[in-house]
Amino acid sequence: MTAETPAAVELRGLSKRFGAVVANDGVNLRVEPGTIHGIIGENGAGKSTAMKLLYGVYRPEAGEIWLWGRRCIWASPAEAIARGIGMVDQQFMLAGPCTVLDNILLGAEPVRWGLIDRKRARGRVEALARQYGLPVDWGCPVEELPVGIQQRVEILKLLFRQASILILDEPTAVLTPQETKVLFANLRRLRDEGKTILLVTHKLKEVMAFTDRVTVFRAGRAVGDLATGQTNPQALANLMVGRKVALGLEAPPARPRPEPAVEVAELGLSGAVASRPRLSQVSFVVRRGEIVGIAGVDGNGQSELLEALLHPREARCRTAGAVKVLGNEVTGWEARKIRDLGVAVIPADRLREGLLLERPVRENFLLGLQRNRAFNRAGFLRGRAIGQAAGRAVADYDVRPGDLAMPAGKLSGGNQQKLVIAREFERHPRLLIAAQPTRGVDVGAIEFIHQRLVRARDEGAGILLVSSELDEIMALSDRILVMYEGRIVAEFRRGQVSEQELGLKMGGA
Repeated sequence: MTAETPAAVELRGLSKRFGAVVANDGVNLRVEPGTIHGIIGENGAGKSTAMKLLYGVYRPEAGEIWLWGRRCIWASPAEAIARGIGMVDQQFMLAGPCTVLDNILLGAEPVRWGLIDRKRARGRVEALARQYGLPVDWGCPVEELPVGIQQRVEILKLLFRQASILILDEPTAVLTPQETKVLFANLRRLRDEGKTILLVTHKLKEVMAFTDRVTVFRAGRAVGDLATGQTNPQALANLMVGRKVALGLEAPPARPRPEPAVEVAELGLSGAVASRPRLSQVSFVVRRGEIVGIAGVDGNGQSELLEALLHPREARCRTAGAVKVLGNEVTGWEARKIRDLGVAVIPADRLREGLLLERPVRENFLLGLQRNRAFNRAGFLRGRAIGQAAGRAVADYDVRPGDLAMPAGKLSGGNQQKLVIAREFERHPRLLIAAQPTRGVDVGAIEFIHQRLVRARDEGAGILLVSSELDEIMALSDRILVMYEGRIVAEFRRGQVSEQELGLKMGGA
């Protein structure tokens, strides 16, 4: 690019406050046309806010937005869309019961003689899908599609609206490694067709592999702008956090206790999943004082296994087997009774299973702890004790902002995750079931969460870790179990398997 070439996007001194919280403080950002530009930073650093200012969701209190050398002022996202900007948020904006085609057309329906011209619209959408390698079943309700295909629908929505600047906010947070590979192949194709892509992510490996340039946010400001080929993950992590970050945790060897935290014997769950049982003859033991990782591509029985462990009374179509938790046969037990044994859970989907988004941080911290003697006396909640404990946890786990009255839904995704983790560790668990514990979390918080998991193990907790991040599984697990099509197909001890071998086993080799 020459110095005279106008930037596709330029933010000049952009600022935005939410009450006393400064989300953006004079952000400057330049994105060249036809590039993939990474936007990275800690949770709450202002990345998503800056992108929503660019997209017209918020209006800046100071500063300017320039597109292709022209200043722009948005009254709404509709005006940004009309100028060629499209955004895929962390939470997809799709109408679940409606078909793929209806979701793509919604709000941009082509009309002929006063009627929606569905035939012409479908022809155009199919041409886009072929051009960019994004095949979809047009007549399928969106809610029945895997999350990776739903994301494909979101991208097709932007292309149908002729977006030339695409903003993707944490696009791989809920994708499997295979879906991530397909996504970035599509993004490269879009870039090569002349689209400009802003990629908001926490994953430094993705930044290094797929971006042309990267901007680092910290404390509401852009503190670094670098060509990707001239930096490295360690330098980026240090710039994000403002200190040296340990990217690879070296967990010391475990010292497992003889008593089991979980015992699963010949567990089976029927019900059609591609004409096979959801779980078949699953057997394993997690002892107190060790971390056992479950590796597998999503959809191979991990969620069904967690359902059978935590909700045995509701687990559908159970056919065989037994589950013991901390020495108790829990068949037919309610989830609350199991949790009262000393079980903590970090759920895979924090929005549906971990938080009440409309309720304040203080109340979300209390969820599941309301019967704890520290917070309850003779059936009455102890407000001061709850406030003190919640404030301490929010500070210890660096949940930003530390406002106990703020609705949990107003927190960034990573800070929502830290709130869930702070609450679950408040239980001082003897068994911790951690599903995707660092999903959507920045590198500094990942380092902290990994350290807490290892500390809990060393203090005697048995930990069952389910993660789609192979680096995480291999770094933390004392033993690794591989799930494929509802079965345990392999077991490895720490250091016995490479990432490549593990990936092959996950694929059924």
